Amino acid sequence: MNFKNEYKCLSQNKFSNGEYKIIPIRFEDRIDIMKWRNEQIYHLRQDKPLTEKIQEKYFTQIVLKLFQEKKPNQLLFSFLKNEKLIGYGGLVHINWIDKNAEVSFIMNTQLEKENFKSHWITFLSLIEQIGLEKLKMHKLYIYAFDLRPHLYDVLESANYFKDAVLNQHCYFNKQYLDVVIYSKLKS
Repeated sequence: MNFKNEYKCLSQNKFSNGEYKIIPIRFEDRIDIMKWRNEQIYHLRQDKPLTEKIQEKYFTQIVLKLFQEKKPNQLLFSFLKNEKLIGYGGLVHINWIDKNAEVSFIMNTQLEKENFKSHWITFLSLIEQIGLEKLKMHKLYIYAFDLRPHLYDVLESANYFKDAVLNQHCYFNKQYLDVVIYSKLKS
């Protein structure tokens, strides 16, 4: 499968910060992404493990079309360190009228223990270049099940603020959990 690997809505499609960069999501990364999503399903809005068939269908029927849309509902990126895939994420649930978007990001599960904060901070700095600068969004936000409190310190250090708590908003492992929303406004 040959992805065009350029979003029509962006005049620039590669963003870098030293040895790190984000580029439009690559078809070749789909299996690693599937693996990480399945390993981290506990904090994602994903109700069952992905299979290669489901992942293939998602990339060919959903992702491929995003490159051609003038105002896609999501922009997904492969996150690389020294040209090696270490994560993926993007802007999802893009609201072009109200100028806001949710930031989504997951990294290689094996990197989470020692590199969680640094990779999150780097990814946020890159995705903000797209969301706040290039697309001129007014607000970016992170929607998080209240399962990883260590994420909140990372977000606050990147100048996100606690915007809302949706009490008992999701049902997971036979219990209702809060959803915490952190936001950043265009300054």
